[in-house]
Parts: sequence; structure tokens; C-alpha cells
Amino acid sequence: MSDLSDLDLSGLDGVDPLRREVFEARLERWLSDLREAVEELYDDPADVVRRLVALAATAYVERDDALHHLDLRRSLAPDWFQRPEMVGYAAYTDRFAEDLAGVAERVGYLEELGVRYLHLMPLLQTRPAPNDGGYAVQDYRRIRPDLGTMEDLRSLAATLRGRGISLCLDLVLNHVAREHEWAERARAGEERYRDYFLVFPDRDVPDAYEATLPEVFPDFAPGSFTFDTDLDAWVWTTFNAYQWDVNWANPDVLCEYADIVLHLANQGVEVLRLDAIAFIWKRLGTSCQNQPEVHALTQALRAVTRIACPAVVFKAEAIVGPQDLLAYLGEGRHHGKVSDLAYHNGLMVQIWSMLASQSALLGTQALSALPDPPASTAWVTYARCHDDIGWAISDEDAAAVGLSGAMHRRFLSDFYAGDFPGSWARGLVFQENAATGDRRISGSLASLAGLQVGDPHAVRRILLAHAIILGFGGVPLIWMGDELGLLNDPDWDAVPEHAEDNRWVHRPRMPWPVPPDTHRVQRGLRSLIGARATLPHLHASVPASVLPPRDPAVFLVARQHPLGTMLGAYNMAPEPRHVPLEVLRTVGLDAASVVDHLTDEAPEVRDEAVQLAPYAAVWLVARP
Repeated sequence: MSDLSDLDLSGLDGVDPLRREVFEARLERWLSDLREAVEELYDDPADVVRRLVALAATAYVERDDALHHLDLRRSLAPDWFQRPEMVGYAAYTDRFAEDLAGVAERVGYLEELGVRYLHLMPLLQTRPAPNDGGYAVQDYRRIRPDLGTMEDLRSLAATLRGRGISLCLDLVLNHVAREHEWAERARAGEERYRDYFLVFPDRDVPDAYEATLPEVFPDFAPGSFTFDTDLDAWVWTTFNAYQWDVNWANPDVLCEYADIVLHLANQGVEVLRLDAIAFIWKRLGTSCQNQPEVHALTQALRAVTRIACPAVVFKAEAIVGPQDLLAYLGEGRHHGKVSDLAYHNGLMVQIWSMLASQSALLGTQALSALPDPPASTAWVTYARCHDDIGWAISDEDAAAVGLSGAMHRRFLSDFYAGDFPGSWARGLVFQENAATGDRRISGSLASLAGLQVGDPHAVRRILLAHAIILGFGGVPLIWMGDELGLLNDPDWDAVPEHAEDNRWVHRPRMPWPVPPDTHRVQRGLRSLIGARATLPHLHASVPASVLPPRDPAVFLVARQHPLGTMLGAYNMAPEPRHVPLEVLRTVGLDAASVVDHLTDEAPEVRDEAVQLAPYAAVWLVARP
């Protein structure tokens, strides 16, 4: 048994002996992870650990009985978020249902769709507009007044929990609004809070950092530092002048955020999306992204959370290159100890690349090179999200299949902006960077897939993209409105604060009641989700193996489960393609007894190959 005598457990005084024993058992289990992480970061790790354990003890005692019961169930089933029935849905609260009470009234809609995980986009109190779509947080303990109150959030979380749906919220880690209490007190001259930020008296150090820092928003927020007259100094502002980066090298900041995590967990939040996590540690001479300390900080926060409220998991919002991505689920000494979920941005990018090029060669090259995540974690797979699409395609992967990376990225931007001859897509260029040639794309999934121009294959493309994310494994996430095929919002810039940010084009309001002309997409997606929920091969602990395509237009993914293999085959072309039976035999499937799980029928076999209709998807498994 670990020695807990040097820790502050006074918060447990008077607690029922059995409940205290549970806390101490968890503390013994996770204390080594906590100490290991903190020792990587700070000069006095023992003091920091003591402070963090005291916060965990207080939060544990304050936790509702219903949440303690959830902790127990999740401790006995730690794979709860990895199961095939776990399908997510992401939305802005006001755009989906006006406010939190409205969301509670629409839970039945989510249930019918098959949703088990609801991510509500930023709803904590923000600064007045502009506020980066809610990511300039002024108060982590209050809800935006137009959306409701913290009591409304607790009520919604309880309603969702009772219907088997887990609530996910954003936790912005890299920065706070200039109007946040910490920043206000720093500007008022309190030295303690000045140390919560990265403040410089002149441009010497900022200029040294700027030499290697990429710009996130080169159009409307160039540079990474802002002069503040109240501070009489330069403050680090990676994203916008009104978003002040916090100083995670200060242990007070870690303790503040640990307390915020525990507070939100005690409101019933079950998943925390760690926003902008890649940026939180700064190192001169680097891009100040993906630094090793990021993973130590995440491990520390996770360990504290496991001690106080183990029902809660972390999702890393790390939109980074493939070589850096796996670390957010844990590599080396952090293996399986950091975030439980991470966005598979590469899969999303390659889906759109394969659809535009009608070729799976580059996608296969890029995705097959990514190592498997730890078995206790999961990718979040998605075809669309609230953000723009950046063409994260490496020059090395492109060269391996005979392409120029720069030319292919340019092709994709042209294609999805609708500027390439024959393009069926209608997107908008976002944040064009003349120096780098980087041009990202905004646009709804349906408009990017051709529905806006009436392309006859558009619905097939929409369903194919979803079949890939649902069949790849992990936790598939559906962006609000994609289940209906909602098009670009023609009035996206009508709100003044949105006028300079065309990402609002793919954030339209949900039409209630649901228009009848959307039912084809909705029925198809419901069918895919229903099929996924009954296929054990799609448990996230089972790795996905991307196979070399025999037909260059067919994307192949095998999942080797103890019950047998599932072979996903996806035709990225507008004409029929095929999968040779040799591929089935290679992965252990017998063509004579194979069935397409999506239709529960034998696939069409002709000329020693499974035949695929244009933009078709099949999930081939052995017939039971």
C-alpha cells in the first residue's frame, strides 16, 4: 500500500468510511501517474501533488450520489466509450435548439438517430463578440446567459444520462478571454496573476519566438503577441488579441484547471474536449506545438480526474500532423495515460481527397503509416466538424504515390472551392496564406459532396463518407445537420460578428420540423448507425488495418476481431468497381459464406470479384 501520509486528505474528514476507502483505493492506483507527470514539469512536485490531491478529495466529497454510481459502473466497464453502439453528435446549442432547455426537449430525436454521445460546442460564459465562436472564455463556471444556467446544464446532463447519452463539453486550455478574472487581475497589477500569462516588457523575446511560430489566423489575427496598454507589456496571443495564452509553466495554472475539470465533472459532464491542447507549452526555437510537456500536463489532469471522478474521459483536440498525433493518446512513458480520445483529422482529410481524386492510393499510403493507438483509447472519426478543412497531406506521402504534395493540396482547395473544372463541390476558401500557399476550405458536408448543385451522386457520397467513419472504428462523430444533408447557409454572414469568418457557412440552424426532402439521407444514416451497433468488430480496441487497394479507386480497411475479420470496402468513384476475392481470402474470409453486414445479404460476386456500385460501401463479415 502506498504511503499517503504526506498528502492533504482533510477534505475527506467525516466521510462515510466505505466511501473514504474507495477514494483512497483510487488514490493508490493513480498516484504514481500523477507524481510521474508532475515531476516532469515543476521544481517542487511534492507540493503540487499535495495541492492536486486536496482538490480531488474536495470534489469527490461534493459529487452527487448519481455520479458516484456512474463512476462505479464505468470503473467496471472502462471500455464504455469504445463500444460499437457509441456514436457521437456535435452541435452548437443555440443552432440546434436555442438553449439548454430546448436541447432537453430534442433528446428523443437524438435517441432515434442512435446517438450515445452529445458534444455541445462552447457554451461557457464568453467575452462579448468577437469571441472566436465561443472559445474566448470569460468564466469557466458560468453558462452563457442566452443558453441557460449551470442548473440547466446539470438538469440536461441528468436527462441525457438517463437516456444513455454522455455529455461532452469544450474546455479551452491554451487561453482565456482578456476579460477573464485572471486577466483582469493581471491588468490591475496583481503580480500573482500576471504570472498566469506570458508577458514581455519589449519585443526582444517575442521576436525570437516569432521566428519559428506559424500563424493560425493570418488574415485577421497576424502574429502571436499583442501589446496591452494596461499591462504596459506584450502578452502572448496565439489565436486573437483578445485571447491570452496562459502560462502552464506556472503550477498555479495547472491547479486552477484541475479544479475547473473537477467542477465541470460534478455538473454531470462525462467527456471534456481539450481545446487547443497542442499549443499549451512554449519552447523557444520551435513551433510551440506538440511539446513533450503537453502530454505530462494531460497525464496529470487525467490522474486527478481518475481519482475523483473516473467516469470522465478526455478528448484531445489536436489537429496536428500524423507524426505527432498518436502522442495525444499516449506513447512511451505516457502510453495510455493521457487523453482517452483524439480526433482522427487525417482520416477526414483523406476521405475528401479520395472523393475528389477518385483514388484511394494516397489515402492508403497516409493512413496505413499511422501506428495503432493504445487499446484502451479510441480515435474520434468524422467527415465534418465545426471547423474549416486544412489539407494536412504530407509531401512525403504524396511523393510515395507519385504526386506533388503542394500541387495536390492546391488541387483540393480548387476542387472544393468549386474552381476546378468538373467540380461538384461548393465550398469557400478560408484563411488563404499567400506566403505558404495554404488555403483551407469551409462548407457543409452536403455542399462539399455535390448536393448543392444537384449532382446525382451527392447522396451516395454523403452516405459513403459516413460509412467510412462508422466502419473505421473508434467513436464516429456526426456534425449537426449532416444527417439531413443541410446545405451551406446562404445567410452565414448576416450576424455582424460572423461576417469575417466564413466557417459559419457550415453552421446553419437546425430546421424544425425536419424537412421531408431530407429523409433519404436521414434513413441511410440511421441504417448505417443501426448496422454498426450490432457489429462487435467495430469495438475501438480492435485496430484498423488499411490494405493496399487492388482497384485504385477502392479504399480497403480490415478489422481483425476474435470473432473473425470485417473487411470494409469503399468505392470512391462514380462508376462500378470491384474487390478481387483474393483480398477476402487474404484476410480470412470465405467468399462462399460472406455477407455484407450493411444489407444482411450476400454481396454480388462476378468474375472472381465482389462488385461495388458507384460510391458503394460494404462491410463484409462471415455469415453467422
